[in-house]
Amino acid sequence: MSEDAAPTLRLPAPPRYGSRSVGEVMTSAAAALGIPGFRNALSLPAAPRYVVVLVDGLGSRLLSQVNGYAPTLRSAQSLGELDAAFPSTTSVSLSCLGTGRTPGEHGMLGYDVLDPATDRVVNMLGNWPASLDPLQWQPGETVLERVSRHVDAVTVSSARFETSALTRAVLRGGRFVGAQGVHARSARALEQLKEGRRGLVYFYWDDLDKTGHKQGWRSDSWLRALEDLDSALKRLVSRLPANTRVVLTADHGMVDVPTEGRLDVSAVPELMAGVRHTAGEPRAVQLHLAHGTPAEEVVDRWRSHFGDAVWLATRDELAREGYFGPDPDERMLARAGEVWVLGRDDVALYDVARQGTRPLAMVGQHGSLTEQERMVPALLW
Repeated sequence: MSEDAAPTLRLPAPPRYGSRSVGEVMTSAAAALGIPGFRNALSLPAAPRYVVVLVDGLGSRLLSQVNGYAPTLRSAQSLGELDAAFPSTTSVSLSCLGTGRTPGEHGMLGYDVLDPATDRVVNMLGNWPASLDPLQWQPGETVLERVSRHVDAVTVSSARFETSALTRAVLRGGRFVGAQGVHARSARALEQLKEGRRGLVYFYWDDLDKTGHKQGWRSDSWLRALEDLDSALKRLVSRLPANTRVVLTADHGMVDVPTEGRLDVSAVPELMAGVRHTAGEPRAVQLHLAHGTPAEEVVDRWRSHFGDAVWLATRDELAREGYFGPDPDERMLARAGEVWVLGRDDVALYDVARQGTRPLAMVGQHGSLTEQERMVPALLW
């Protein structure tokens, strides 16, 4: 494939960075609080207090099919759908939310990302090597750091996330309040909202995503987790002090991948020929190539093997078309694979030789460009 050639299957449009993406939620809330230097891209109403709720894994297309289980979510004012970041995964979308910048600017480009300085693959959600400083990996100022210079800024989340590398990289700033349990977190969020005091509370909810990965979003367990979320939100929005707004969004949606769709690519020698490292996620695999291996040859081989079950594109094509943002930093793009394999059908691709067999048990998956994975809600109370 030449640099100017179009993929056989045209990819869906890139995220609407700057106007209708998850990256505009926190910055719009900051602008609605009256904090200088922020743009209210989502036209949120002015208020002295805002709560920004990020529900991990709550895709809008999923919610539309089961909203009968979530009356509080259903009662909110819809601001329309937003785009998750690319790839549609937690580390990338949370980084856009937390920094207000695009993936090509903040450099958090997947679940697993290559560190070019050491030629090793690093998990962005945990187990960062001690030598990799989160503040050097993502040195740009965060939204919470900027907000905390003007008003009270608080994160309410599970206590284990307070010192995580991801928090330190893209969500540092203000105070951190740890809480466990369904209603404990909403109670602690309410405690931070003092009438007469301006402030921003960031409220992270990860239970739904964990259940979806284990049992799928179509499972009874996922519906019970949705009901728990809805109950906690009802407690939150029904007890807000006056002149307080809550805006909710998500980092990605999810698709359920059947057992027969979870495939080990490391067991196919012709696919791995010329591949130095795999990274990313099972529905957005990044291929880092051995020196001198032409990307077009790798694309042709993977396309011949998987056909229309996947979208294939080179890093240069994705960058040129705006999937990493309108003006990506070349230093950040060096972390991305030269070839990307994106799930179109219900498939998930694993490098078992690197990852082991345990991830093959995951039912719910995300990372690609299908509407179920990339479309997220924007709700206002």
